[in-house]
Amino acid sequence: MKKLLFIYFLSIFLLIGCLEVVFNPHEVPAGSQSNYNMNLSMDTNGLFSADISIDILNVSNEKWDELKLYFIPNMFTSENSPQLNTPSEIGIESVEIDNQDASYSLEKDTINIPLRTLVSPNESVKFQMKYHFTLPIDGFRFEKIDSNYHLAQWYPMVPTYQKGWNKQGYSSKGESYHTTFSNFNLTFDIPNEYTLVTTSDEDRLLSVNNNSFRIENVKEIFVAILKDPQVIQKKSDNVNIRVFGKGESEEFLDEVAETAVESFNYFQSNIGPYPHKQLDIILDGPGMEYPGVVTAGSIYGRSVTNEAIKNIVIHEIAHQWFYGIVSNDPYTNAWLDEGIAEIATYLFRMPNEKEFSYIDFSDKMEPLPSNLPLNEYSKSIQSNYIYGQSYTNLAKIFNQHGGKQTAKDFLSSYFTHYKYKEVDTDEFVRFMKFYLEIEDDSLFEGWLELGKTKNE
Repeated sequence: MKKLLFIYFLSIFLLIGCLEVVFNPHEVPAGSQSNYNMNLSMDTNGLFSADISIDILNVSNEKWDELKLYFIPNMFTSENSPQLNTPSEIGIESVEIDNQDASYSLEKDTINIPLRTLVSPNESVKFQMKYHFTLPIDGFRFEKIDSNYHLAQWYPMVPTYQKGWNKQGYSSKGESYHTTFSNFNLTFDIPNEYTLVTTSDEDRLLSVNNNSFRIENVKEIFVAILKDPQVIQKKSDNVNIRVFGKGESEEFLDEVAETAVESFNYFQSNIGPYPHKQLDIILDGPGMEYPGVVTAGSIYGRSVTNEAIKNIVIHEIAHQWFYGIVSNDPYTNAWLDEGIAEIATYLFRMPNEKEFSYIDFSDKMEPLPSNLPLNEYSKSIQSNYIYGQSYTNLAKIFNQHGGKQTAKDFLSSYFTHYKYKEVDTDEFVRFMKFYLEIEDDSLFEGWLELGKTKNE
């Protein structure tokens, strides 16, 4: 009898062990790895000077004969945004490759640099650029708002590389830039009367505004320079959560801070650990997520209610996990982080419901997949598919397989398997089919286009 029990429990143990290693995640290869060294200064008139050096390692299987980088600030000059009354002014002073002057072209948000020497796999190249700029008024994310400065995507950004540089054209709706996890050193010098808010955990510790910090393994670095902000600060375990406002009532700032803490605690408890020691919420600018920072003042420039702002905060905090840690290309697979952030938001907002609620408008919508590239949607309908249709169909699938509890368990497992990896539609579907024991693709037909995986 004891021998039989031993064999039984041994079999169970071995079976559990096998289940844990059965699924092998396949990440989308980044093709490039970057280390940024950045110097940023601002004078009292709002003129910025930047000196950027990027060590770029070729981790693809191909030789590079050119670099292609994002330079989104150029989209807000008078040439590219003639509708702006106060556009950005940009002056590029020098571009170098490996400490030598380099020829380059700048067209819209793309810098092209031909390389004199091929860069083979596992070799690196150093890109250097000095420039100065002002921020536009009524720009988008990269903008001056009253006396505050939001520096989103303010520096040359290295795309991923998959059979060529994965660099798409700029879109003013959605996120048209895609970068992989990188390391950043930032030295800055700003006027003393401003407060610096960044992706870094260390900006709260800086006693003077001429200082520097390092942050590792993030997709981008955001900088806000705020004039006389109101600040509410709360602790969640060992994480410092700050809410910055200007003109809001203290009562409302406290409500936002409580919402932030509650949703943050929920996501960390049910999805996985947050990797930073600080999370900042700025109640200014369009709703957007950045590593360690959330902006939540409007939706594409449209004013919103206080309750809507709190919903934006929850959704953008969810992005700290899905997009900030589990990565996807927001140009070709925007539905992945947006749809999943919507699922996570619903889990937090509706704790007493066993299943997801949704409104299915599919019979009133043109039949389009949720995973088309941004340029294949008209801007007026884009959100219907990327946010609405993806949430609805994910909700349907979870409701058929155990409801919200299954969804919570799924998100935790998905996060564990793919943190600091890039996922595309086909890989997500492969994991969901494995996790939920789905045998075919019928639940994904009509709302996702499968078979689009890029193989290097």
